[in-house]
Amino acid sequence: MSEGDSVGESIHGKSSVVAAFFTRVGQVYQSWLDKSTPFYVVRWCLLSNMLAVFGWYIVTYALGIYHLNLFIAFLSPKVDPSLLEEDDGPSLPTKQNEEFRPFIRRLPEFKFWHSATKGIVIAMICTFFEAFNVPVFWPILVMYFIMLFCITMKRQIKHMIKYRYLPFTHGKRTYRGKEDTGKTFAS
Repeated sequence: MSEGDSVGESIHGKSSVVAAFFTRVGQVYQSWLDKSTPFYVVRWCLLSNMLAVFGWYIVTYALGIYHLNLFIAFLSPKVDPSLLEEDDGPSLPTKQNEEFRPFIRRLPEFKFWHSATKGIVIAMICTFFEAFNVPVFWPILVMYFIMLFCITMKRQIKHMIKYRYLPFTHGKRTYRGKEDTGKTFAS
């Protein structure tokens, strides 16, 4: 290859068939992801059905920990207020008279769903290999996971209370208009 050739080109300067195939597969995959974006209920129902299909204990446990990490990232703000200095950029409001800043997630909903789905697919693939079928006493894993979940969520809820943010905005009003106060913004 000469210096001007890219990785996907053959000796003759033409694009390789393999690179073109994987490029096309990537485009089709991204197209399906883009089409599925507005249908969040259907996406999450499909994810739940996929989750119910498989089940080796150690693979399920690892998948549960991965999903717990995704969930914590979903509940966390993009900019952690505990890591910011007082005058070091934007932060969530902590006092009543501070300016409102919307909650921006560290892991958006679509990326959460996409990562969780990829995790389930990888876990399903792992069930094809006997090496991942480790004999374990499953009640211990279940109890340990419940304990880990409770401790992690307790810490996350304390963080949410301390820095006064709520990651769920469904049903909240974003402004008080005429129907709420009887006044318009001009009056």
